[in-house]
Amino acid sequence: MFKLKNQTLLTANQSFKPQNICSLASALSNLDDDQSIHQSNRQKTPILTTQIQVPDPKFYLSALINCKNLQQIKPLHAHLSINGLINDPFLINKLLYMYVRYNALDDAHILFDKMPERNPVSWSVMIGGFAKAGSYINCFDIFKEYLRSGQRPDVYTLPAITRVCRNTQDLKMGRVVHHIVYKFGLHMNAFICAALVDMYAKCGVIDDARKLFDTMKDKDLTTWTVMIGAYAACGNAAESLVLFDQMQEHGGIVPDKISMVTVVNACAKLGAMNKAKMIHDLIQKQHHSLDVILGTAMIDMYAKCGSIDSAREIFDKMRDKNVITWSTMIAGYGYHGQGQKALELFPLMSKNRIKPNNVTFVSLLYACSHSGLVEDGLNIFSLMQEQYFIKPDVKHYTCMVDLLGRAGKLDQAFDMIENMNVEKDVGLWSALLSACRIHNHVEMAQKAAESLLEIQPHNPSHYVMLSNIYAKAGKWENMAKIRAQMTNQNLKKTPGFTWVEAQNKVHKFSSGDHSHCESNKIYEKLTSLVRKLEDCGYVPDTEVVLHDVNEELKLGNLYAHSEKLAIAYGLISTPEGTVIRMTKNLRVCGDCHTFMKFVSVVERREIVVRDAKRFHHVREGVCSCGDYW
Repeated sequence: MFKLKNQTLLTANQSFKPQNICSLASALSNLDDDQSIHQSNRQKTPILTTQIQVPDPKFYLSALINCKNLQQIKPLHAHLSINGLINDPFLINKLLYMYVRYNALDDAHILFDKMPERNPVSWSVMIGGFAKAGSYINCFDIFKEYLRSGQRPDVYTLPAITRVCRNTQDLKMGRVVHHIVYKFGLHMNAFICAALVDMYAKCGVIDDARKLFDTMKDKDLTTWTVMIGAYAACGNAAESLVLFDQMQEHGGIVPDKISMVTVVNACAKLGAMNKAKMIHDLIQKQHHSLDVILGTAMIDMYAKCGSIDSAREIFDKMRDKNVITWSTMIAGYGYHGQGQKALELFPLMSKNRIKPNNVTFVSLLYACSHSGLVEDGLNIFSLMQEQYFIKPDVKHYTCMVDLLGRAGKLDQAFDMIENMNVEKDVGLWSALLSACRIHNHVEMAQKAAESLLEIQPHNPSHYVMLSNIYAKAGKWENMAKIRAQMTNQNLKKTPGFTWVEAQNKVHKFSSGDHSHCESNKIYEKLTSLVRKLEDCGYVPDTEVVLHDVNEELKLGNLYAHSEKLAIAYGLISTPEGTVIRMTKNLRVCGDCHTFMKFVSVVERREIVVRDAKRFHHVREGVCSCGDYW
């Protein structure tokens, strides 16, 4: 007999309906102990007595489902033990799940160890619980114990342990799991294979991921989305978009909002405007609403594809915006050189009751840096700390060093680095070294390079930057020493590539490239174009050729730059008057920058270039960067 505090009786033979009380768990937790019953008897309180029967397991199942916290779970655990239901596989697995759900992993583990019999659900719950909590060592230990038990791994446990291998980037363990999948004949299961593809991609072995993907006969939307995202993450966004087209054409699969966000992010990395428009049209055709996630992704896509106006249109259409949305729009204005517009958005955030975070201030400082707004940047940096109480991290300091360095305030930038209480990283010293290159400050460049090489001794870009600074200053012996160090360490300079959009495709060029099928036409166009530009006053800047060679060889080197080849191809393969859109993996050189300004006048074309630093919108002989890049 159980007596509740309200003096009502709970009996198994009563018609009990869970909805008649707030919670079964809370009811049970209010049960009096034997002492209170005896006290009530001593007080001669009249109590209706009846013989209690063991409640139906469904009673406890409903109670467990309705639990809202750990305090409600434990009394149920006790009653399950008292009533002899603790060995019911279904109930004990539900109890185990509830402990895991509320992150009581110690209690879950104790219960798990005492279980007389564990079925695949028990193992899956325990492995998934440790995985969710980030306790990966325990997760692997339980999985190994599972294998030793002789039970057959199922379609729930294997994906869970595969995701742990992905999160820890444990490729060795991931391959072991893949072997187990084959051993138990589960290699055709789409759910498991999708997890394995994702694991291989996150571990950086994209070829293995693709090989597994290609062997799958039945690919569902999740699998396609994983593979598309994997290519984008590893830097091959072009292949992401190819797969997306294949998914629709051959797979007959209609993308959902999650897959659309994935392909939008891939398009942003590629920077292809024609693809961006096609994706936008598809989103409208499928009537996907511009929620915070998809809308923000589209803002980023359009901004990185060169159309900041289209990005702003999406931004203005969105009903709901969070701090990431605002920060993305501010960042877009920043790398398009429209720092003032970025700053104008900042007070609008407050009016819309959006509190800026550390990412917002990185975006604002970046915008100030790329527009030469030194005073505004200094004010923002102070405001961040004094009004919003955000402690600057290394990214904020990097923006400040870049801001001051570009403006020629190198001593002030160096003092900031010396006095900061944050661990210095590669980005920080690279910003200072880049500023030294702009202002030909060799001595400070040496200090910055030394610090960089302490952090990353085998990164060739640091050696190349210092070598170029020496070459620009005419210090050929110093330059030769740096080049010799690179040779001795087998370090090679990152090659420059330029991609140009034409005829709904993206074409890639390297310096001196003759691999294109229309190579002869490209060089013919380039030769005639150079003559036109020289007649209009263009003078090649051979100083950017940082080699100790004669002028004729320098000119030959200049005219074969990948940017110029891409422009020549763009002119012969796109309609007159249309925009030429290009992407460069490195910073655009000074001579190519001048070359583009002359081309925009002579050919009456707008040229949009995304380089490693920012966007350049060149029209009628003027660049949006204001020659400040």
